[in-house]
Amino acid sequence: MQRNTVVVVADKTSLKRPFIFACVVNMAPCFIMLTMTAAAHRDLLQAGQLVSNTSVVILYILETSCLLLSLLGVYGAFRGKRWCLILFAAGMAAASQTIIVKTALSYQDIYETGVAREETKLLSMMPLSAPSKVNRTLLHSIQAHFKCCGLIEGYKDWGASIPASCHCQSPGKCIRLRGSATLGAPKNQYVYQEACLPIYISALKRGFSLEMGIKFGSGIFWAVLMVMSLKLMVQMKRKQEFTALLQSNRYVPGAF
Repeated sequence: MQRNTVVVVADKTSLKRPFIFACVVNMAPCFIMLTMTAAAHRDLLQAGQLVSNTSVVILYILETSCLLLSLLGVYGAFRGKRWCLILFAAGMAAASQTIIVKTALSYQDIYETGVAREETKLLSMMPLSAPSKVNRTLLHSIQAHFKCCGLIEGYKDWGASIPASCHCQSPGKCIRLRGSATLGAPKNQYVYQEACLPIYISALKRGFSLEMGIKFGSGIFWAVLMVMSLKLMVQMKRKQEFTALLQSNRYVPGAF
């Protein structure tokens, strides 16, 4: 009797668990970007700034689709549905290219416009001798957080009434008020030495750079996920071929 022969096809789905984990991790930056877009959109509307509806809609669509595609990828990998992975790969390819190109083209404009807008907003509060309630609350928050006082000339911007948020408790950042030049602080009171405007603008620039870095990095990560999904589809196809081959040959090890 002639021995039955079987061509063994390797049953490999080694990318299944890493791919599912990567999709779950991908939900975090998608949610962060969606939150940042919503916050930035709200701030622009409150400030009365003109907003490009097309640009905002594109961002909302990209970031919401990112969350939905991640769920689709997890389902496709877990249930072995190749059509889910095909949709996932197509969506990630389009999303990654769009956000990388959009981020690269709009970075300088968003960076300069955003920083200039915030700087103008703060400078419009000068002089600080009688700021509105809203502006006073914002300034107190900035001074307390960044450990600074005033905007341009430090505590002198407040004139004769230095607020409690300028009082310094951090060694190395304080200056002592001598004499009775101010009414808002007693003689020899320590206040923050540095003005807030350059510190705040510097932090704002870092924030914009971080936001753009997250968006650009997410685009790269989406491209990696697309490649992983394509490789996982190949592995799933090999597994199906292996299973079909065993069933068609009905091979029993040791049989002659």
